Amino acid sequence: MSGKGNRQETWPYPNCCLQLPRHYRDGIIWTESDVISKQGAIAVLKSYVFYTLAAFAEIAGCYSFWAWLRLGKTSWVILPGIGSLVAFAYFLTKIESEFAGRAYAAYGSIYIASSLVWLWMVESKMPDRWDVVGVAICLVGGGIILFGPR
Repeated sequence: MSGKGNRQETWPYPNCCLQLPRHYRDGIIWTESDVISKQGAIAVLKSYVFYTLAAFAEIAGCYSFWAWLRLGKTSWVILPGIGSLVAFAYFLTKIESEFAGRAYAAYGSIYIASSLVWLWMVESKMPDRWDVVGVAICLVGGGIILFGPR
């Protein structure tokens, strides 16, 4: 399109007053802000996946020491626990955050939620309503810490 600068494509209706660059994919017209929002959503999703992996790796690693020292299991049970703790540290480095302290603070909420899942699934103890309320508050706080506007 001559006279339009270096735009890749414009809205297909020439009488429209709004001429924005567009991305076409799967029959959907995506604006620049849509693409940025989609990338942001993927980053958020990836962060929560890595937080969840880190939480279960940490809980499993710590539980191996609990099993050894509190439940009288053999000391060999801590070997996979140590590997699990290494995986925990690795997963935390994959979080989308500029600062480690902020990533760790937000991780606390996921850890608390995962601990209650562990309580229910591994230790066969159903969380009560106060556990659920507490986790909800923590998850909101963790989201604010990690994804709040700065």
